[in-house]
Amino acid sequence: MKFSPILRTSALALGVASLALMGTSAYAAKVPAGTVLAEDQTFTYRDLDEFSSLDPQIIEDVSGSDIARDLFEGLLNQDADGNLVPGVAERWEASDDKMTYTFYLRDNAKWSNGDPVTAGDFVYAWRRAADPETASPYSWYMDLMSIENVADVLSGDKEPTALGVRAVDDLTLEVKLTTPLSYFPQMVTHTTTFPTHQATIEKYGDEWTKPENIVSNGAYTLAEHVPNERSVRVRNPLYWNDAETVIEKTTALIINDDDAALTRYLAGELDRTEIPAGQYPRLKEEYPDQAVSFPRLCSYYYTFNLSDSGPEAFKDVRVRQALSYAIDRSVITDNVLQGGQFPAFTFTPGATAGFEVPDVPFGQMTQAERDAKAVELLAEAGYGPDNPLKFDMIYNTSEGHKQIATVMSQMWKQKLGVEATLGNMEWKVFLETRSQQDFELARGAWCGDYNEASTFLDLVTTDSGYNDGKYSNSEIDALMEDAKTGGDATANYTKVEQIMADEMPIIPIYHYTRVMMMDPNLLGSWPVNNVEQNWYSRDLYRVAE
Repeated sequence: MKFSPILRTSALALGVASLALMGTSAYAAKVPAGTVLAEDQTFTYRDLDEFSSLDPQIIEDVSGSDIARDLFEGLLNQDADGNLVPGVAERWEASDDKMTYTFYLRDNAKWSNGDPVTAGDFVYAWRRAADPETASPYSWYMDLMSIENVADVLSGDKEPTALGVRAVDDLTLEVKLTTPLSYFPQMVTHTTTFPTHQATIEKYGDEWTKPENIVSNGAYTLAEHVPNERSVRVRNPLYWNDAETVIEKTTALIINDDDAALTRYLAGELDRTEIPAGQYPRLKEEYPDQAVSFPRLCSYYYTFNLSDSGPEAFKDVRVRQALSYAIDRSVITDNVLQGGQFPAFTFTPGATAGFEVPDVPFGQMTQAERDAKAVELLAEAGYGPDNPLKFDMIYNTSEGHKQIATVMSQMWKQKLGVEATLGNMEWKVFLETRSQQDFELARGAWCGDYNEASTFLDLVTTDSGYNDGKYSNSEIDALMEDAKTGGDATANYTKVEQIMADEMPIIPIYHYTRVMMMDPNLLGSWPVNNVEQNWYSRDLYRVAE
């Protein structure tokens, strides 16, 4: 989900001082001369939930993408600062009109079974992602890439072979676009664009990603997967740059409880874990070389179900505005989370490259002014003591999500007399429920697939695959389409944010920081300066204590 980001100056940058000495290698661990490496070169970290898939064309979550970047390698990678660096492609070039991109593949890239990685593997994967029969949750991403004929392929009006991507020869991939996207190379770091091994998929079908079947081309292979418990990847000796890989084994453990994960980290069972809400100040004081916080390209929000199945109350913009205005975001960021998160009044984070957060009217009010306006708006909509607004709100299982939902519901109850019933769901059930519009108000979070404002604002276009609330605004659709023309889209993005602030299809809550505990003996290129947080186990190494 993520390239060349600009990290905004922030006091939070001080929180990464303990990691600032890590190397800045382009695409593998660079161990400084004289470094004494530990005998144990393993990395174990915690994930909150089971990943959605390990199939690059099916993955739709951050945890699955983290694993996939170890197992598979796309055309390009990112370094620790988010800059583009070679992956399977050694170099790339664009035509003068930015309508044709050509990638030149290295001749020593291999699949884990020894087959060469070719341009045809990318053609197969990209056609597969766009093919309606694949039912990729991220097929819409291919449309964002503006590849020639992609809309007709997605709709089934043309065969996948019509997609504007071809293998000129085994080591040359050509992509034709319908819109001159200057940031197109940044988009090919996303897992949806990773190559997949056709013969393996055709042989094993939906079971091709099982450890005993999978064929991958990354620095690691999948050694073990126990659903809802752990996944293990081990070093791939056939990876083209294996000589500069140090970490031998990476293990992801599924731990649903934040406090339990922290306890296991402090006991030495984990090398990295997220810090539970509200505990960063204490942990930073007790473990200054391990507790870190830095900006991340992610937004936390709640989305209204505006489809036909959604509650009638949410069709009234005054209700949506009232609920948003009544949320005191600083209480959530400063009192609940306490990890340097930023209160959000827009969808797009300020950490986004080239994006200036616009001034939206409700964001300029004091909280007292917002509260008063919320009471006024809800009364105008016909809700009050004799007719309280009632609805259900859902979130995926997490103590942090529960705390935030509880605080939000209490604010609504105290200020507006609103009765919100909370419900939590296991991750995959939650994703399905939300995607089927079987909800009233649902938690949402989005981490940029690439570092440009459109990665957020495209989500509120009518046809977006992740527009779970089914919000539709023809002006936004036109503004976002116009933003693709290659000129300065700042005015378009500002206008979209202003329309969203007026119509409030979502309730923006906060913009993320990455708040975690990290073993100080685990060094290498942890990407603290990359707001997309694309990381690779092959960039890490463990030093002797």
